[in-house]
Amino acid sequence: MGMTPSAFIAHCQSLLGEQYVLLDETDKAPYLRDWRNRYQGKALAILLPKTTEHVAEIVKACNQAKVSIVPQGGNTSMCGAATPNDSGQQVVINLKRMQSIRGLDISNQTVVVEAGCILQTLQETARAQGFLFPLSLGAQGSCQIGGNLATNAGGTNVLRYGNARELCLGLEVVTAQGEIMHGLRSLRKDNTGFDLRDLYIGSEGCLGIITAAVLKLFPLPVAQWTALVAVPDIPSTIQLLNLFQKRTAALLTGFEMMSKDSLDLTAKQFPHMKNPLANDPAYTVLVELSDHESEEHARMLMETVLESAFESGLASDAVIANNLSQAQSFWTMREHITMAQAQEGANLKHDISLPISSLHAFIEETDRVLRQKFDGVRIINFGHLGDGNLHYNVAPPIGDDPQHFNRTHEKAIHDIVYAHVEKHHGSISAEHGIGQLKLPDLEAHRGSIAHQLMRSVKHALDPNNIMNPGKVLS
Repeated sequence: MGMTPSAFIAHCQSLLGEQYVLLDETDKAPYLRDWRNRYQGKALAILLPKTTEHVAEIVKACNQAKVSIVPQGGNTSMCGAATPNDSGQQVVINLKRMQSIRGLDISNQTVVVEAGCILQTLQETARAQGFLFPLSLGAQGSCQIGGNLATNAGGTNVLRYGNARELCLGLEVVTAQGEIMHGLRSLRKDNTGFDLRDLYIGSEGCLGIITAAVLKLFPLPVAQWTALVAVPDIPSTIQLLNLFQKRTAALLTGFEMMSKDSLDLTAKQFPHMKNPLANDPAYTVLVELSDHESEEHARMLMETVLESAFESGLASDAVIANNLSQAQSFWTMREHITMAQAQEGANLKHDISLPISSLHAFIEETDRVLRQKFDGVRIINFGHLGDGNLHYNVAPPIGDDPQHFNRTHEKAIHDIVYAHVEKHHGSISAEHGIGQLKLPDLEAHRGSIAHQLMRSVKHALDPNNIMNPGKVLS
């Protein structure tokens, strides 16, 4: 038997308390627009559960009322994955009240945490116990663990520790039928059938709702040394990466590439963030070493590798941070590239990944084609070069209206960039997911067989199509 919308709302109010069922348009507004201000939706209600049992009961009621669900964490999605459509018939289930850290196991080096826990809170809790939780993102002050797992978030430490998927050992999930999958096992080895954990990680809320997770912790390094290095071109950047990997192995935890154009834009918008390297290099690399032995050992390694880089012509200048504050200023400069782009005006973003061996050819070819077709276009190219993830963003020529440029040329520019990604066997989404932004491009990218398999999984786990419809799969 079905449930009317009014009966559904009354049921949710009885379950959660009226203050946690937001119906007023002003109260709902912050949950209805995505972080990039690209998508604006409507919602029947915003629901704020406190427990996994609350989530399960809501999902059961949604099935009865035929109301679809948009799971939401910190609402920092780059692809509109957590924004409802404009029908006004969906509910947003925001998990921010589910923020408990249920337990930290020192011997097992694991932590059990609820989906609404803010990433930075988990980082600080782990650090206070002498551990590192290595997932690190620009949005870590507001993004939540559930969303990090639902999008398989990446960030700056993937080179050493992997994406969110590699950091997760077990999940608690509310299925599309409102049942609870109790999978919070803290095991490194568990070969018992299909890996359902990996199915839900990266599924962007389309198969179920992650409510808690068991995550890996790591010993806290005793020292970190950070440097900025001037590099003449992409081939030299890759050789520098190989040199650091060969000499420092697992101690290399960060290797970020920033083009001259990206840092010039940052300095324009934030004048106090001027690149400290001499002669405005074509590319600046941010290198970080994390050492469990001593500060002296880490600095000696950094200096030795940089000396080899100078001798072989891979680098022309370098600045090693003398203290934590200076190291943080290097990272802040890197992280402010995205903010500088936002200040400059809307731009066309491409979160892509490529085999590291193909990076130079991709950048050279794609830059050339875009500049031939769009005179004066600016390419803001930066990213996690150590794992092949580029943020390859295209801004209009100086003086052009960004909104008009994007409306006119968005599809043509996306097509050029993605065609070159395909040519070099890359991915159209390295760490941001698909959401609704890249939904039209997914089938062509993954192929019809893979796309149909994903549809089959979706239908099997969510036959009523109530879990985040219109995201990932049309």
